[in-house]
Amino acid sequence: MRYQISGKQLDIGNALQSHVKDELGAVVAKYAERPTDANVVFSKHAHEFVCEATVHLSTGLTAQARAHETEIYAAFDSCNAKMEKQLRRYKRRLKDHHKDRSQPVELFGASSYILASNEDSDEGEPASLQPMIIAEMETKVPELSVGEAVMQMEIGGSPLLVFRKEGSDGINVVYRREDGNIGWIDPQIDG
Repeated sequence: MRYQISGKQLDIGNALQSHVKDELGAVVAKYAERPTDANVVFSKHAHEFVCEATVHLSTGLTAQARAHETEIYAAFDSCNAKMEKQLRRYKRRLKDHHKDRSQPVELFGASSYILASNEDSDEGEPASLQPMIIAEMETKVPELSVGEAVMQMEIGGSPLLVFRKEGSDGINVVYRREDGNIGWIDPQIDG
């Protein structure tokens, strides 16, 4: 597994890096099959250290955890415990959904845009209906089954997930509804 351990305006020493590799590696090896890479970022917010960890699995799933403590090692240990709980909770589901998958999830390139908000405007109506693009980034859209997409959304803690449904060319979306249920948008492509 590849590790990327960094600090935002913090110097991360070799001892902390080896602690992260040992502890996170043990958790991921115990609960996940075929991890590809891990990204751990430390930052400081007021008097607390913040640790954010993201682990990518070859199945296309991404597990994320975040924690903050007054000590940097405690922040990582708390984040690692959250990651372990998350991976443990979904281990059975991961195995059930991916036991037939022999190949890693295919990822397709896409563009992602950040649009300017109209909230800061003093005007009642915008001058143009065309939004202003603030940033453009590359992103990846995974090819998953609907069950895998729901699991990925839940593991990542995100409100929605855009994916390409296995066996089709269309883009699908799963999202968390206000009533707590999961919604699925499956556009019909006329061909």
